[in-house]
Amino acid sequence: MSSTLLELRGRVAVKLGDNVDTDLIYPGRYLNITDREKTPEHLFELAYPEIRGLIRPGDFLVAGRNFGCGSSREQATAALKYSGAGAIIAVSFARIFFRNSINLGLPVVVSAEAVARLQTGDELVIDLAAGSILNPGKGQSYQAAPLDPRAIELLEAGGLVPYLKRRYAA
Repeated sequence: MSSTLLELRGRVAVKLGDNVDTDLIYPGRYLNITDREKTPEHLFELAYPEIRGLIRPGDFLVAGRNFGCGSSREQATAALKYSGAGAIIAVSFARIFFRNSINLGLPVVVSAEAVARLQTGDELVIDLAAGSILNPGKGQSYQAAPLDPRAIELLEAGGLVPYLKRRYAA
């Protein structure tokens, strides 16, 4: 297993509330779109369409409890990843959304403390292995749940499929 640290740098683009479900993230009527790179065109279309214009590459989305609840569609994760989101920070995630995110290479960070204190525009440094979030502009740090080394390996590879391709190519 890789022992490298995965460090993310970016800004908080948007802050959302609790129970943001996969239908709000990516509406079910677009499930027939098979090109994952086109999925961001419909990100948050039903409830927060303005969010698409706020996300720049590497930005973080912050949310409350149970982010990604609802159906198990991985298109919600794909839409976030291909929108350029660098990570999602939340109080908690729906279990399947969390796993889909790791498998597709989108970092997910669990930290109630950070969610309570972060504001839109904050610049952050996240260490996924150590479970720390640094907010240098405010001189603050927040504890997060460290990711399992196997999850970090998948994220470093870009997701499960690229990881398996590299592993079994030799």
